[in-house]
Order: sequence, then structure tokens, then C-alpha cells
Amino acid sequence: MSLFRKFFGKKDQTEEHIPNQERGKYMPEVKLPVDERFTINFKANGGKFLYCENMEEVKDSFNSILAENKWHNDKVFLIDQRLSELFKDFNLNSTKKTSESSYFLSTCEYLISDDGSLLISSNQIAEKKLNELPDHFIIYATTSQFVESIGEGLKGIKEKSKATIPTNITTIKHFKAADDKDFLTYGSSAKNLYLLLLEDL
Repeated sequence: MSLFRKFFGKKDQTEEHIPNQERGKYMPEVKLPVDERFTINFKANGGKFLYCENMEEVKDSFNSILAENKWHNDKVFLIDQRLSELFKDFNLNSTKKTSESSYFLSTCEYLISDDGSLLISSNQIAEKKLNELPDHFIIYATTSQFVESIGEGLKGIKEKSKATIPTNITTIKHFKAADDKDFLTYGSSAKNLYLLLLEDL
């Protein structure tokens, strides 16, 4: 992944790494890689991003989130039982009732680079609406889930779910309380969202 190689690998100054303002007036703007665009847009939306190179780092980061918010003994709203197995060392106290839970632990379908949102479906939230879910989300995803746009994500869902296409497909985009003066986010359900991103490419 190009973004992570910038931090962890060698740096080379090719044309694609020259800032747009230093390029010629009529040169087209260089489009950032999907991972880098997602990271920029996701953070602009107010999301908390934790990049992990292996499962040990994922579990360490997950433990840090629970400790920071004092959620170790709290109930978690959990639909995807694969996550119970993945985080079995934490003895999660899961519930199917959102009113009893402090946070929501889930996966997502895709990570949308164009706007830094997360594409989810009934596979993650059943038939719940976003405003019915807890205010705090911890999402586990992998770098292979990056796509350019919502359209590409919907196409991916259709291709991998040929037998039964999931319902209740939506995006989570606002990860901080919306300003009353910002009419673009009016009526949206803002969530405090942590993204545990595992490098799998």
C-alpha cells in the first residue's frame, strides 16, 4: 500500500510524488492512491484511524480502545459472531440489545476512498437503522477492502453475494457531532468511530 510504504518503506521522488502546486500549470493533478485518499477523508470526517500490521497489533489497539473508554466490563452490541472468535481473549460480554450496550463492534463491507465513508449492510447491522445503534463504533477492516467509490463497493457486494444480496445497505460518514449550522450534516447520525485496519495485501 503506497501510503504505508511512505511511513515504513524507502522514499523515492518520482513525478507522482511532486506536490500539485509544484507541477506545471497545465499538468493534470495527480490522483492520490485509494488508501491515502481514504485516510485523509476519513480523518476529515472525524474518524479515529489505527493502522495494524498484524493481528497482535489489532488486539493491542482494541485493548487500548477498551481501556481508554473503560469498556472492558461493559456490554457490546455484536451481530457478526466471527468477531467473538477473533477477540475471544477479551471475554466480550455481547448482547443483541442496543439499549444495554456501550459500543458496537463490527466489520464493514468496504472502505470508500472518495468520501472516507464505510459501506455496511445487513451483514453487519441486520435491519437496524444507524440511529438505533450505540453512539460508539469499533470497526475491524482490512486494506483489501479499499474501493474508489460507493458504486464500486455496491458492485463488489453484488459479486460476492450472488446467492442472496444483503439488504439495508448504507454508509457511515459522520464520525463527530454535527454542527447545528452545517445543513449538509443535518439529520445524520454522527458516531464516535474507531477503525482497526489490518494490512492484508
